[in-house]
Amino acid sequence: MRILVAPDKFAGTLTAAQAAAAIAEGWRRTAPDDECIPLPLSDGGPGFLDVLAGSLAGELRTVPVTGPLGGQVPARLLLVDGGGTSTAYVECADACGLHLVEPDRRDAEAASTFGVGELLRAAVGAGASRVVVGVGGTASTDGGAGMLAALGATPREPLSSGGGGLGRLDDDGGTVDLAPARAALDGVALVAATDIGSPLMGSDGAAHGYGAQKGADRAARERLEAAMRRWATATDGGVAVKAGAGAGGGLGFGLLLLGAERVPGAQLVLDAVGLEARAAEADVVVTGEGAFDWQSLRGKVVAGVTRAAQQSGRPVVVLAGRVEVGRRELSATGIDAAYAVVDMPGRDEGHTPYEGLATLAARVARTWSR
Repeated sequence: MRILVAPDKFAGTLTAAQAAAAIAEGWRRTAPDDECIPLPLSDGGPGFLDVLAGSLAGELRTVPVTGPLGGQVPARLLLVDGGGTSTAYVECADACGLHLVEPDRRDAEAASTFGVGELLRAAVGAGASRVVVGVGGTASTDGGAGMLAALGATPREPLSSGGGGLGRLDDDGGTVDLAPARAALDGVALVAATDIGSPLMGSDGAAHGYGAQKGADRAARERLEAAMRRWATATDGGVAVKAGAGAGGGLGFGLLLLGAERVPGAQLVLDAVGLEARAAEADVVVTGEGAFDWQSLRGKVVAGVTRAAQQSGRPVVVLAGRVEVGRRELSATGIDAAYAVVDMPGRDEGHTPYEGLATLAARVARTWSR
């Protein structure tokens, strides 16, 4: 049998490549004659560039940019030429990712997207006429203000000081000039590949929806929500309600202010790697992520993989750290089965995340291999 192993990352424990390797290794323990084909995927968050670099013929470059809390971090550009167009793929998590900040130093009000703006400048300087930004996994909740400041928007100081700095916009008269930032990308087609489709504000927005995982307590989330409202008022409140504006702590909003086209990150990656054709060549498609929940069914990797597999009638099996989706939802989505590491009987608590996932895959192969 041919088993296509196409997972997303298991956030905080395994990259998509590590997850694919663990599943393939475990599967072969039970079914050594099966051909397991690893195909790590991404929804636009961490791992976006690694996945694309493995499938697109391009040149990877590394440039120094400002990290989420200051200091320099290395960030990458993937430059791909084709059809007379030079496209630069960048991953915002390279410049302002949550993984760049130690857990005890996470500060959603102070973290900035300034380095993303520097990364965009580097992409344009490298000759790109199209820039695709993978948006997700940020440490910041600044509405993309830092990115715009790096591109020339003013007033620079409050915009580059994280979401908390936006509270000082009134000290500058509340006037924001985005013209220099837009001029810096004049003639460049900008694409925001977002991992979520949330608006900038509200219960699913940048502050309330995702601030907690970035270190923001309830009071901080309320302050950040107020900051996002002030930021939207000072720029363009109509853009704030668009799908994807809340992605990356509001970085999606900043990109939309620059005229970016928003696309679901997962679908962009699936198209780039030719998933539909690869699924048609497999007997079983195995996908997964750390937490398989309601968000997984709203444009994330698992949902995209399922749609691609359905085109050729291939069964889809989900492996996850935990499963929070009921059987009725699974059936309605077209997923044949879902299994969780935490639900394994007699689970060995000493297992590493890699070994736990491999053990689960070995168990699942008993049912799905023939």
